[in-house]
Amino acid sequence: MSETGGPPGPPPRPPRPGGTPLADRAVAAAYAAGWAVVRHVPERTAAWFFRVLADRLWRRRGRSVRRLEVNLARVVGADPGDPAVRDLSRAGMRSYFRYWMESFRFTAYTRERILDGTRFIGAENIFDNLARGRGVVIALPHMGNYDLGGAWLVHMGHPFTTVAERLKPESLFERFVAYRESLGMEVLPLTAKGGGSAMAFGTLAKRLREGRPVCLPAERDLTERGIEVEFFGARTRMVAGPALLAVQTGAALLPAVLWFEDGGWGIRVHEEVPVPSEGTRQEKVAVMTQAVAAVFEKGIAEHPEDWHMLQRVWLDDAEPPAEPSAGGAS
Repeated sequence: MSETGGPPGPPPRPPRPGGTPLADRAVAAAYAAGWAVVRHVPERTAAWFFRVLADRLWRRRGRSVRRLEVNLARVVGADPGDPAVRDLSRAGMRSYFRYWMESFRFTAYTRERILDGTRFIGAENIFDNLARGRGVVIALPHMGNYDLGGAWLVHMGHPFTTVAERLKPESLFERFVAYRESLGMEVLPLTAKGGGSAMAFGTLAKRLREGRPVCLPAERDLTERGIEVEFFGARTRMVAGPALLAVQTGAALLPAVLWFEDGGWGIRVHEEVPVPSEGTRQEKVAVMTQAVAAVFEKGIAEHPEDWHMLQRVWLDDAEPPAEPSAGGAS
């Protein structure tokens, strides 16, 4: 991951690039079928199917489900083997698959459906800054429906810029870019087609200086370039990009959280994280990133089932064993 904080691969995004060519083609074909078919299925039928699929994968207790349980155990302060954590992971898988069901159906959603179905708290923190010609960096965890939040902002008259990780095969990456661009987003590749930097940070800074919004997922970066923070009582690293962009351009850094509601969606944009008056640029970025982590912590604790983090987060966490533990479904 680069310092810009682009999506690190799912959840809730597509699998990380790097599989075999045959596997890559199979994944691309599955997503193509999803976009081609699911939007034509009645919504209640699609929701039922994706819920059944989520439950089936949850019962199998594969590595991703067990990783989700380890992460949720940190959030709720319990042991990963606690039955309450197991129940929460089932709700988490259903939420994760709801994201995909909605993504495949999104082109069928009207502007009215999106605006009427969204409960948006703190929108003035975005709009007041943009009205003054000041850019905003909206930092997000992998919660709820990221694309829905983006579409809401576009429908309110504020197209924004984000960053996407390049996927394999290239056709899958192009399909995801086209999907998000169809929602009104400007999508910058994280890396160039042939490898190397795509200079996304410079473009993001330019958009912010033009007084426009930028949205970046921000709660996970386990590379050495990430900023170490305390998160639910343990160490992790988060991307430097959102805070660094705010320091460098004067844009407002606004942490946000997202969640699902019955038949709709919830979004809360928190107040601006200020740039410290003293310290080096690196020290300022570290303080601001810790402040973003604290906001994420509160939002995830309030809606843990909607945090779609099926990957390792904390530095001292080991990977779950290759084989599921005995017991399977509960």
